Amino acid sequence: MDTTEFAADPHGAYRDMRRRHGSLVPIELSPGVPATLVVGYRTALRILNDPGHFPADPRGWQDSIPQDCPVRPMMQWYPNALRNAGLTHARYRQAYVAAIDGIDLRALQATVERIAVPLIDSFREAGTADLQTQYAFPLVFEVLNRMVGCPPELGRRVAAGMAALFDTVDAAWGMRHLSEALLELIALRRNDPCDDVTSRLTHHPVGLDEEEILCNLISFYGAAIEPQTNLITNTLLLMLTDERFAGGFLGGSLSTRDALDEVLFNDPPMANFSITFPRQALLIDNTWLPANQPVVISLAGCNNDPAIAGGDRTGNRSHLAWGAGPHACPARSVAYLVVQEAIDQLLDVLPDLFLTVPKHELTWRPGPFHRAMTGLPVEFPKSPASNLRGSTS
Repeated sequence: MDTTEFAADPHGAYRDMRRRHGSLVPIELSPGVPATLVVGYRTALRILNDPGHFPADPRGWQDSIPQDCPVRPMMQWYPNALRNAGLTHARYRQAYVAAIDGIDLRALQATVERIAVPLIDSFREAGTADLQTQYAFPLVFEVLNRMVGCPPELGRRVAAGMAALFDTVDAAWGMRHLSEALLELIALRRNDPCDDVTSRLTHHPVGLDEEEILCNLISFYGAAIEPQTNLITNTLLLMLTDERFAGGFLGGSLSTRDALDEVLFNDPPMANFSITFPRQALLIDNTWLPANQPVVISLAGCNNDPAIAGGDRTGNRSHLAWGAGPHACPARSVAYLVVQEAIDQLLDVLPDLFLTVPKHELTWRPGPFHRAMTGLPVEFPKSPASNLRGSTS
C-alpha cells in the first residue's frame, strides 16, 4: 500500500482486494509489518463498536517492531486518547472532548476568514498558485495555532517540528523540537489560562500531567493538519473537475457541503486508519485475525463497499470518514467549519479557478494512511489584492 501504484489507483486496488479476499484483506503496511485491512462496511462497524475485542492500545504489537520502522511513529503508544483503551481512554477522551467542545464556532469562522484573506492576497495578483502549499496547509496550520492558543513565535517552532515529522527526514529532531515548543505553551497556559484548547486540557478536572497534555496536543495537531489540508484540496479538485459544480461555482447546482460529503465518501483524507490491535486471535467473517497484529479500517474501501454503495448519495453522511464507536472523531463540526469556510472564502474571491494541468497528470503522495496530492496547481484571472487584509500573527 505504500507505493506510487497504489496511490495512483487505490479504488482499483480495493476492488481487487475485495474480489480476492472478501471483507478482510492480509496486507503489509510496510515491509515486514503484516496487518489486516478491512474493506467491508458492516464488518468495520462491528469492529469499531467492539473496543473490548478490538482495543486501540498498540503496546502488545510495538514490542516486536523495530524503532526505525517507517509506520511505527504513526501507530505506537502514547498517553493520549487515540492510542488507549478502557478507563484510560475514557479519562483522556473526557478532557480531549471538553477541550474541543469549548471552541466557539462563530468566532472560529471569523478566524478562518481573517487568515484566508491575506493568504489569497499573496497570490491573486500572480494568476497562479499551488493551493496545497500556498493556501490549504498554511491556513489549516494557522487556524490550529489559534485554537490551541499558540503565540506566533512558538507557532513557528511547532511548524518546524511538525514539518520534520511529516517529512520523516529528521523525525527525532522534529519530535524533540515540537515537544519543546508545546511544553513551553503548556507552561504558559498553566500560569495564564485563556479560552483555548491548551488551557482547557491543562486545567481539566481529570488532572492530566504534563506528558499527557503534550501527547494529546500533538494528537490534536496531527488529527487536524494532514486531514483538513487534504480535505480542502481533495474537495477543490472535485469542484474544479465535476460539471455538477460548474457555472462559476456560485451558480453550481450542488453546494460546498455536498462536495465535502462526496469526498468524505470517495476520497477521505485519511483513507486507511482507525487502527486496533486485538489481544487474542479472533474469527471474523471466516477469517482468523492474529493477536497483537494491526487491524486497519479502510475508510475509503468501506465507504465504497458494493454492499452499501449505489444511488444518489447527496446529503448522505453515513460514511466512515470520521470513524465510529468510542474513538469516533470528536471534532467533526470544527473540521467541517474550517474546511467549508476555507473553500468558500477562496471561491468567493477567485470563482474562475481552473487546473493548470489535466486531472490525470496530478500526482498523489504514496503512503498507507492518507489520500493526499503532491500539489494542486491552478490558474485564474489576475486581480489586485484586497484592502481587507487580515493578520496571521
